[in-house]
Amino acid sequence: MEVPPMKASTVRRVGGRLASLFASLLIALSLAFVLGRLSGDPTTTILGPMAPPEQRAALRHELGLDLPLVVQYLDYLKGVLTGDLGQSLQFYQSNTSMIADRLPYTLQLVAAGMSLALLVGVPLGVLAATREGTRWDRAASTLALLGQSVPVFWFGMMLVVLFAVKLGWLPAGQSGTPKHLVLPALTMSVYPMAHIARLTRASMSEALAEPYIDSARARGIAGWRIVWRHAFKNAMMPILTIVVLQTGILLSGAVAVEYVYSWPGLGQLALQAIQFRDFPLVQAIVVFGALVFVLLNLLVDLVHSIVDPRVR
Repeated sequence: MEVPPMKASTVRRVGGRLASLFASLLIALSLAFVLGRLSGDPTTTILGPMAPPEQRAALRHELGLDLPLVVQYLDYLKGVLTGDLGQSLQFYQSNTSMIADRLPYTLQLVAAGMSLALLVGVPLGVLAATREGTRWDRAASTLALLGQSVPVFWFGMMLVVLFAVKLGWLPAGQSGTPKHLVLPALTMSVYPMAHIARLTRASMSEALAEPYIDSARARGIAGWRIVWRHAFKNAMMPILTIVVLQTGILLSGAVAVEYVYSWPGLGQLALQAIQFRDFPLVQAIVVFGALVFVLLNLLVDLVHSIVDPRVR
């Protein structure tokens, strides 16, 4: 049965995209394997520098580190495909279970941070676009630029000094209550908030310059309806894309924020694994982050195909 041209092109495009995402995931997995092996000999950390060579050799054999690198790499890929991400050298637990235990904390932090970023970034970008060239536009653009330029680590420390040390309003770290979430979420939101605000301004400025906006004004439609129901609706696609991608970045790269606030998420776990040279755990976290990022990219493509008929 002959496939219609439209469907055939769609199949080719989806197949090409899936192949590209698979290649990206394979590269990420390979880099995680190589960097894990270059981080040093974990037997030194486990047994100590004074351990005899025989004991080191026995531990290397037990961990499979005496096998050829090609064999280790193939075993590593086989484990990823079967869902077996190995066992931590530091905690003596399954890496999969440890990631599952820490993931809710990171998800909570990312959800709160992205919610703040959207609540502030989108209105800020719309305000700058509708007041283009005014002091409101310059102020909003300056805030967005500062948000993208300020180091997250430094900003988090300054929030701790002000609100936890000086004023005593909020706890400086750990987790447990909604108060513990305020400062980490605010720190997490700064960079995506600035990114969303700048992209919203650019998309809204482009949408407000379209002829259908002039037609809506000529028909006497209220200004707020033109901005939110006409212009913003057509400017949503780039904003939605950056929100999904920023969520993936935050989910797999919250190390600085979790370190500053001693937040027990995946970032804190990754830092502990790196310090201990626990390369099976580091590899497992990198694999999880890469998989999340690839799936979110695929989600963006699917949303594009559903929302934008030009993509279809």
